[in-house]
Amino acid sequence: MWLSTIETFLKRFDSSNPDTLKLESGDSWVAVHPMILAMIAALASEVDCANIDVSNFKTISRDAFERMNFYKFLGVNNAGTEIENEPAGKYIPITQIKDSDGLSIFIKDMVPLLHLDKDKSELISYVMSELGRNVLEHAKTPTGAFFAAEYSKDLNKIRIGIADRGIGLRASLEQSHIVKDDLQAIQLALTPGITGATSKEGGTEQNAGAGLFFIKSISSANRNFMVIYSGDSLYKLLKRKGTDLVLHPNPFDDNHTKESGLPFWQGTVVGIDITLDSSIEFTQVMEFIRAAFADAIRERKRLRKYKQPRFI
Repeated sequence: MWLSTIETFLKRFDSSNPDTLKLESGDSWVAVHPMILAMIAALASEVDCANIDVSNFKTISRDAFERMNFYKFLGVNNAGTEIENEPAGKYIPITQIKDSDGLSIFIKDMVPLLHLDKDKSELISYVMSELGRNVLEHAKTPTGAFFAAEYSKDLNKIRIGIADRGIGLRASLEQSHIVKDDLQAIQLALTPGITGATSKEGGTEQNAGAGLFFIKSISSANRNFMVIYSGDSLYKLLKRKGTDLVLHPNPFDDNHTKESGLPFWQGTVVGIDITLDSSIEFTQVMEFIRAAFADAIRERKRLRKYKQPRFI
């Protein structure tokens, strides 16, 4: 189950009984995005091991889940076959991160396992750092963030997932903004210069409201998917059309799908795919994104000033 079809999985997710966790699958091969693994680990952190049921989780790909620390986070034994050796660098197992020191250590230790060149390693480190920092600064959850990642050598693509069980995007943004629903909260979270830390355009020195916009822009530059799921709503960035890279301040102007009325997720989940064969260097992409960010802030400030009532 990849980001391209993530809605199919989410619509079958039942969040009505938070005290139990039950997993089911057929007996064939199951491939899931690290975003889903991070979600399951986050749910397992809130459920007693006695209330976790994997009796109907019968996939033959249990060894792949074992490598991702899946059964470790569920607190159950893997009754599958013995794990065969796997080439180094394919998986970054599920990892729980509760503070900034843990995030730094995780990135320092895990990213080199992918055996990427310096430019690509900087890109992945940046994405993981921003995703983790968002959780640690805004989610307000004692269980922190749950990370997982997978590298496909054949596609030269890395898939990254992060999940938390915090207050969610809507509650975070409502501290400084009027937010009508979860979908608008996602829209605001992806808009450059908007943060729950302040109502000021461009945020603060510590929270500029840049992280998720930058990550969305990186995904767009690489013509890949990005998914954000919070509350009952989902936003999915689709592959960019055309040859020109245009970074829209309003995420609803990008090629995307969105949906509300999904099973409620307490917290926030992000999934992103990044193809690593892009000819554009990381530093070039970041310079382009920074310029787009600054332009978007200036334009919103200009429009706000223009709309303010003037008395003569």
